[in-house]
Amino acid sequence: MASDIAGHLQSLIGTADETVDRDKRLLDDWAKYQVTKQTGVPPSDVSGDLDEDQRWDSVLDFIEGSSRDLERPSGGSIVSDLLSRKPEVEHLLPSLLSLLSSPKPDEAISEELVEMIGFDNIELSMHLIAKRGEAVKELTAYLQGVINAPRHPELEVEHKRVNGRGKGKRREDPASQLDKLDPAEARRRMEEALRANAERPLFTGTAHEAPEALPHVYTSASVVQGNMLSHLGTRYMLPLGTARHEYEDYEEVVIPPAKTVPPRASERLIPVSELDPLARGSFPGYTSLNRVQSIVYPTAYHSNENMLVCAPTGAGKTDVAMLSVLRVLDQYRSHSDTSGNIAATIQRDKFKIIYVAPMKALASEIVRKLGRRLQWLSIRVRELTGDMQLTKKEIAETQIIVTTPEKWDVVTRKPTGEGELASKVKLLIIDEVHLLNDERGAVIETIVARTLRQVESTQSIIRIVGLSATLPNYIDVADFLSVNRHTGLFYFDSSFRPVPLEQHFIGVRGKPNSPQHKKNLDRVTFEKVSALVQEGHQVMVFVHARKETVKAAEAIKEAAQADGTLDEFSCADHPQFEFFRRDISQSRNKEMRQLFEHGFGIHHAGMLRTDRNMMERMFEARAIKVLCCTATLAWGVNLPAHAVIIKGTQVYDSSKGSFTDLSVLDVLQVFGRAGRPGLESSGVGFICTSEDKLTHYLDAVTSQVPIESKFVAGMIDALNAEIALGTVANVHDAVQWLGYTYLFVRMRKNPFQYGLGWDEVAEDPYLGAKRNQLITSAALQLAEARMIAFDRQTGSLVCTDLGRIAAKYYIRHKSVEIFNEKFRPKMSEADVLAMLSMSTEFDQIQVRENEVKELDALMENAPCAVKGGTDTSQGKVNILLQAYISQQRPEDFALVSDQAYAAQNGGRIIRALLEIAISRKWASVSGVLMGMSKAIEKRLWPFEHPLKQFELKADVLHNLERWADEYTVAELAEMSAEELGKLLHLNERHGGAVREAAKQFPTARITYNLRPLGADVLKIAVKVQRAFNWSSKVHGSGEPFWLWVEDQDGTNILQLSHLIFRQSTELIHVDFVISLPSRTRPSSVTIRFVSDRWQGAEEEVEVPLEDLVMPSSSDSHTPRLDIPFLPLSVIQHPPLQEVLSHRLPGFNALQSQAFWSVTRTRLHTLLCAPTACGKSILGQIAIWNTLRDSPDASWALVVAPRRSIALEVVSDLRIQARAGDATVELVTPDRLFEKPVRKSVRVVTASDLFNAIARPRNVKDSLSRLRLVLCESLELLDSIYELGVSLLLHAAQSHPVRFLGLSSSLNDPVDLAAWLDVDPLALHSFRPSDRDQALSFTAQTFTIPHSTALFKAMAKPAHTAIRAAHGEPAIVFVPSRAQCAPVALDLLTQCALEMETAKGYLPDGVSVERLERYLTRLQNADALKDFISRGVGFFHDGIAKPDRLLMLELFAEGLIRVLIVPREACWTLPVRATTVVVMGTQYVHVREGSGAAGEERQVRDYALEEIVRMQGRAVRHRGAGHFHLFCQAEGKDTITRFLNDGLPLESKLLETDVLRNWYKDRRKDGSIPDKQAAVDALSFTFLARRLVSNPAYYDARSTSVNELLSRIVDQLDG
Repeated sequence: MASDIAGHLQSLIGTADETVDRDKRLLDDWAKYQVTKQTGVPPSDVSGDLDEDQRWDSVLDFIEGSSRDLERPSGGSIVSDLLSRKPEVEHLLPSLLSLLSSPKPDEAISEELVEMIGFDNIELSMHLIAKRGEAVKELTAYLQGVINAPRHPELEVEHKRVNGRGKGKRREDPASQLDKLDPAEARRRMEEALRANAERPLFTGTAHEAPEALPHVYTSASVVQGNMLSHLGTRYMLPLGTARHEYEDYEEVVIPPAKTVPPRASERLIPVSELDPLARGSFPGYTSLNRVQSIVYPTAYHSNENMLVCAPTGAGKTDVAMLSVLRVLDQYRSHSDTSGNIAATIQRDKFKIIYVAPMKALASEIVRKLGRRLQWLSIRVRELTGDMQLTKKEIAETQIIVTTPEKWDVVTRKPTGEGELASKVKLLIIDEVHLLNDERGAVIETIVARTLRQVESTQSIIRIVGLSATLPNYIDVADFLSVNRHTGLFYFDSSFRPVPLEQHFIGVRGKPNSPQHKKNLDRVTFEKVSALVQEGHQVMVFVHARKETVKAAEAIKEAAQADGTLDEFSCADHPQFEFFRRDISQSRNKEMRQLFEHGFGIHHAGMLRTDRNMMERMFEARAIKVLCCTATLAWGVNLPAHAVIIKGTQVYDSSKGSFTDLSVLDVLQVFGRAGRPGLESSGVGFICTSEDKLTHYLDAVTSQVPIESKFVAGMIDALNAEIALGTVANVHDAVQWLGYTYLFVRMRKNPFQYGLGWDEVAEDPYLGAKRNQLITSAALQLAEARMIAFDRQTGSLVCTDLGRIAAKYYIRHKSVEIFNEKFRPKMSEADVLAMLSMSTEFDQIQVRENEVKELDALMENAPCAVKGGTDTSQGKVNILLQAYISQQRPEDFALVSDQAYAAQNGGRIIRALLEIAISRKWASVSGVLMGMSKAIEKRLWPFEHPLKQFELKADVLHNLERWADEYTVAELAEMSAEELGKLLHLNERHGGAVREAAKQFPTARITYNLRPLGADVLKIAVKVQRAFNWSSKVHGSGEPFWLWVEDQDGTNILQLSHLIFRQSTELIHVDFVISLPSRTRPSSVTIRFVSDRWQGAEEEVEVPLEDLVMPSSSDSHTPRLDIPFLPLSVIQHPPLQEVLSHRLPGFNALQSQAFWSVTRTRLHTLLCAPTACGKSILGQIAIWNTLRDSPDASWALVVAPRRSIALEVVSDLRIQARAGDATVELVTPDRLFEKPVRKSVRVVTASDLFNAIARPRNVKDSLSRLRLVLCESLELLDSIYELGVSLLLHAAQSHPVRFLGLSSSLNDPVDLAAWLDVDPLALHSFRPSDRDQALSFTAQTFTIPHSTALFKAMAKPAHTAIRAAHGEPAIVFVPSRAQCAPVALDLLTQCALEMETAKGYLPDGVSVERLERYLTRLQNADALKDFISRGVGFFHDGIAKPDRLLMLELFAEGLIRVLIVPREACWTLPVRATTVVVMGTQYVHVREGSGAAGEERQVRDYALEEIVRMQGRAVRHRGAGHFHLFCQAEGKDTITRFLNDGLPLESKLLETDVLRNWYKDRRKDGSIPDKQAAVDALSFTFLARRLVSNPAYYDARSTSVNELLSRIVDQLDG
């Protein structure tokens, strides 16, 4: 208490900012003293839980203690000065003495001295050097006095944690405290303090916040908010009672167990019986929650607060995680179910829970624990670590996924498959979050930042729960996890361990890894083990290699034998000893049997499971006293002992290729096994390390050093991942993203660590400039590696294929730079392995001298030449990979570890290289990489027999290679079991097994048809037929494969597709469109089929092109002339001119050029022009001009391919009808050829025209009055449209009917013109680029398959395109109605994130009253109101017509800025917009399947005509339009080609049954009496023209039209 009185005096004269953090504590303590004084009894809530030696100090204790301690020596003036200025260096005095007394000169020791004392006391360091001899004497005297002085534990120096300003403070010796109470001394100090305060300015300009009082921080230290550390290295003090001992071979620091924090008045243990049924059932065998769990319970189970729980190992953190899991389960329960079955009420498909554990071993333990306890609720828990994958079915069935940080990072980088998990996550638990201080910490920062941004971007709720060991700067970690300090932050110090732990830190003398060091390590280990065994305790000795377990046990045994104490280790007197001896005698492990006789056991992951279980059982039964084991036992099995000893801290890390320090995480986990809860009241943990590492482990394990961010090292690759994922699109986004990292939190708290000064933080508190600098630097490096395109002007960051692949496969940017330099289109297997081995992922693998001999032996058997041999790390990786594929296992344990690391990473990197090769369209190297990828995965070389991939017996495989090596798998599959048995020199049963395997080997039959689409464009229609027997056991749910077309040299891939065979799939149709230069046409191309999983499963088909007849190139395009635009007055029809003037001011260039021949002649005419350039207006003028000059009762016919187009035409014509003095009607088939009574325009759909004219009837009278047939949208010519118009041409051949065709731009309109008998002067064929209106076109490709994730990835670029229009309207096309609302929500989310407002796309200045007037008119207000009020509308047939019309009205008025339209509604959409975005060019077609297959869903491509139609919605007569096409990467070239050159048009007559059915009906009714009549009728079709021009498209060889038509008639007759 003396120190408190002295402190109280100091507080009276101290400044406010020095005392404010003590006031509350002093008042609390004083209140407790008052209670004690008045009652004589300590208050129950204060000391009820205190042991006898934990009572409060009293004044009496102080006086008595001081008198007892007067003999304690005090240091001389130098020591006193040192301790008064720097009290925390007291434990460093021995080291200081050794440094000062060393023979080194002053200059040599000055740097070490400054580091030891601190840069803030540099004058003191100089003073010590100046008076070096004197200081050595004083230090020697002081230390000898301390060692010889009688020890009083109650008078030990208590080191308190530093306060918020980082100034060390301690409880001083009572003698010096008495001096402080001396009146003269007190007056002197008061005068000094008052004088110092008087000199300070009244206003410093700096606001000092009062320290926060956090409610859930439980610590026995006096300063509970100790979260600040000095940037100058001032540290927390070691706990009270810490003792340091010096021995000849080692130095030992003993830290006693922490004093228990007394319970607060509000605390109580929560009985499990009080929990609700859901929670109660998940805590079987518990009577109550422990203290930590009871404190955390209200927040964990009754709120959705983010949480950080810092508690020692064994304090029950896993159950805290369980409470948060149960919270999610409770939230997703259906309360309508009253059956009482809780499991049935949980809606399992509504949520996912992710548990991120630091190690695979721990993940497995968590899966077992959670799985067992939640089994009664039918909750599935699965592990997802390493190279494991989960299928969609497994993901759907699983509610809790336990994974590692790296795996979750990989999963959330993927937009599909496992990546879609992220969208359903409701709870993310991160275990051991103090790993932030580890190299792997960057990954935790990445996944937390990604999760927090996902919460914001999707407006979803994902709760984050962090679990951690005790750490000093827990507030920083809480801030990083977005934890509310007052409600979600829980800190429990080491006193909350279930069994108090005494920690021994031993620094073994000698140079690390030297023989002397090893000898000292063995000696100290034996000393500690022997002492513990003599006390009757069991000991676990942890070593770091499997072989070391036996060596460590033997070393202790031999030392005990030499010491004569071996009998003390024996367990022969154990009651079950003979029983266990009988058990162990059955083991094949010789060392284990021998060691057991003397009371020793061994345990490591390389032992058989039965042996490991036996060891665990025996140790638990106390039949073994010393168990030597590896750290896997601490992680995977809960097997406690009284004492644990970590022997050495050098661990071989295969990821670094060298020995590294044992991680603090492992130390904490091992120490967590010390002490047996419920059986012992204490535990002891020893860590034996080298002398130079002693301070490191002391600081780390006792939470002395704040954990810093390691994010800078991994930031470049993390940034690339975010850009690839689409969450970061520019520097602004990236700077925001960096604000979610732990790096940002620590940069603000400790700027010096990250190269910043305090002045920079003061000027820029949110570090915008520093973040910008970090991002720009990272972006420049990524751009240099060609992983992103970085525009420094705009700050835009766009991912390239290389960057996307690197992100997907976790490839470092430094490796990508190497690949950019070394990758070539043609490489051998040896070249590929050499390049792969150069990857920076293998930099840490080093060649060690003792391995060279074994590597040489492995290299001799390597099939591929090794560049660099055994002299380089690249050569070593290469050798190990080849040995791995050849199934050769090295002997050396470090080589085994290196080989596993090389194989694990090699498989991943080679897969990335494969995708890079495919993205670059390199055929040759893609084939090689495909083989090597499967070689590593299957451990089978491409030249080995493919049937080795099946589980066949060894003798069968041997004989296969010996006798059937020349046979292909297909040939083996054709043979009978008996024939195969004879071939293999085995029996028929073996032959049957081989035959079955050969028939199950994935292969395909490939057929194709060539379909030329133009003079230099060829479509190859490929049919891939499954040619193997399906086995779910062998093939799983699907067999993926690649199908591509490569050039004749096998160098370049021309087109490719990734496809999957399912059990129900028999045939897959794939269309490849390739370019064939007419001048240098290749003689052939090759179709290649390659299985994605099976080595040797490849097929290739050569496609000869020499005899292919391609259509001749068309030179029929009309050049656009530079002529004056015609005014409307040229119509020479004032009423019509008046009507049209409301729509257009005058004619555009194309209308002006075609006007005369279309409207002023009687020639058959064809006008092909870009969409939305005014073709239909010219056609309508032609109708009115024709009728005006015709007699009464004349009529014109308009044929439209779709009803929506027909309705649009009717609408336009009815407006003009008054001016034209004629009726306009949409007619049905039975009224089409009625005799007209006045001038009229009849509009009919193509199908109605066919139905009207297909049946024989007398139409001559009606046709005689028909003056004009206008064929709209001929680019949509299908079989029914073609046959209907052909029959009309045939019927009208003797009548003066004019045919006028309108079409979008075609790449070859000649045959269409010939079909309509168009005069060459009346053929106007304009290219798409000839349009008058400004239309920009942007294509953006995506490699994500058609899925929800694809549209989420497209949302940001779509929003960017909409925003770029600066308030102008936009139309967004999506594949189906189902996507309308989700896409709208994604766009609104992007809008909210960017603009930070909830109004969405609604224009500024729109009043609520005005909007409400429209909203009240909605019929389906529930579904539409929220979207419309944010400026988004929909248009499709699923919406009631009044609501559709209302949204069009709002769109026209600008209240709806974004109109979302499904694909099929593009034909009925009557409005245009400045910006049109096509989100994807694929849709899902559902086809009714047969039998058990049910519905079959197929992904199909949009028709080119649909895309052209959508493009037309962006063409405006006033102002520029912007067309944004988002499509799959492989479809871009084809789409852009035809959008630029015009659409291809071929006859569809032979593709459907329309022609066949019509022909059969006509033959039946006699209207086609014979074959010649049929040929005559067919000669009027478009097909007849195309058969001659493009025979290959129709599989025809002759060019004689009559011959070809005769063959078609023969087929129709067949």
